[in-house]
Amino acid sequence: GCPGVLAVLGLEAAAPGECELTRLLQDKLQYEMRLQYMKHYFPIDYTVQVQYEEVLRPSNITRLRNGTVSEAALRYLWFHVSSQAVLRIREVLPEKHPSRKYTQELCQLFDALGKEYSKYRQTDVETVVADLVKLIHSAGAERRSKAVRPKALLDNCLKVMRMLYGVPCELGVR
Repeated sequence: GCPGVLAVLGLEAAAPGECELTRLLQDKLQYEMRLQYMKHYFPIDYTVQVQYEEVLRPSNITRLRNGTVSEAALRYLWFHVSSQAVLRIREVLPEKHPSRKYTQELCQLFDALGKEYSKYRQTDVETVVADLVKLIHSAGAERRSKAVRPKALLDNCLKVMRMLYGVPCELGVR
C-alpha cells in the first residue's frame, strides 16, 4: 500500500479485526471472570509491580484526547499497555495456578490484536504516544514503581477499551 495513506484512512476507524477481538476480550473480561481469576485466586491484597506508564486509566485517555491525540494512537497505546499488563500478571503465576489458563487466553487475544497493530508504524502515532510505548518496552525492572492489584489492571483495561472501541466497534456495554 501507499505509505501515509494508512495514517489518513485507516487509523481513525477501527479495523473489523480489532472489533472482533475487542468483543472477544469484552467477553473474557466480564466482571465475574475478573473477580474470580484476578482476585479470588490470589492472596488477599496481592499486587503486581508495574511501571507508572503501564497504568492506563480512563482519566489518562481523557487527558490525551484533550491534547488532540488521535483515537487510533490511543488504541495503539491501550494495546501496548494492556498486553503488557497481562504479561506482568502471567509472570507471577506458577505453572499450576488456576488463573494461568485464563491469562493465557487473554495473551492469545492480545497476540492476535498485535497483528492488527503491527501495520502501524511509530510514525503513524503522535510522539507523545510513541514515547510512552517506547518507555513501556524499554524499561528495566528498576523502573517498576507501582504496586497494582491484578484485577485493577484488568478493570482499567476493560474501561479504557470500552471508551476507545465502544462507539467504532459497537461494543454494547453488557
